[in-house]
Amino acid sequence: MLDVLLIDDDEKLGPLLAEYCARYDIKITHAVKPSAGFELLASKTFNAVILDVMLPEMDGFEVCKKIRTSSEIPIVMLTARGEVMDRVVGLEIGADDYLPKPFEPRELVARINNIVQRKKSVTASADRLEFDGVVIDLTQREVFVRDSLVTLTTMEYQLLVLMAKAPGKDFTRDDILNGLKGTETELFTRSVDILVSRLRSKLKPEQPIKTVYGSGYAFVAKPMNSTG
Repeated sequence: MLDVLLIDDDEKLGPLLAEYCARYDIKITHAVKPSAGFELLASKTFNAVILDVMLPEMDGFEVCKKIRTSSEIPIVMLTARGEVMDRVVGLEIGADDYLPKPFEPRELVARINNIVQRKKSVTASADRLEFDGVVIDLTQREVFVRDSLVTLTTMEYQLLVLMAKAPGKDFTRDDILNGLKGTETELFTRSVDILVSRLRSKLKPEQPIKTVYGSGYAFVAKPMNSTG
């Protein structure tokens, strides 16, 4: 059974969602305030977080940023507005998926299962990609830049692995969209550029991703076993 934390100030939503999700082996723990949500995250382990944008104390974007300072837990954000800019902001701060209100509970269940499964599948992959200055441990799902551990969100990590498995290949934005399909169902062209920019920033001082003008991006770090 998956343990999922819902942070939403709608007191009626928690019990209704908990009853529905129980059919799919998902246990919902409801916090109506961010402060209560942080306490729960500190006291037990959850598989994912469902996070509303409109909250008391602080908005969902601030909550997401605070969670991301110490955790890579999958986050699905909810918004009553469903605006494109909300999705862009959510992507910038590390949300894994977005669902506008009102939503179908079955779709929420599908998205939760999807992002949790993607994280498990990556974690279970036994391999190691080593480049000059950058090492990706696929078993532990860890990334090191010049021997220092770097914290990446799920999508940042997925993007890095996607490109690092084909060093030198020119990835168009469509290639990246297709490669990350299912990680963030609302990805679009501008989101790809934001995601790449954020990943580049975290990989500094190394610069393994270059822009291929008129095309997209390429991973250009030199493999450690390369003699060329």
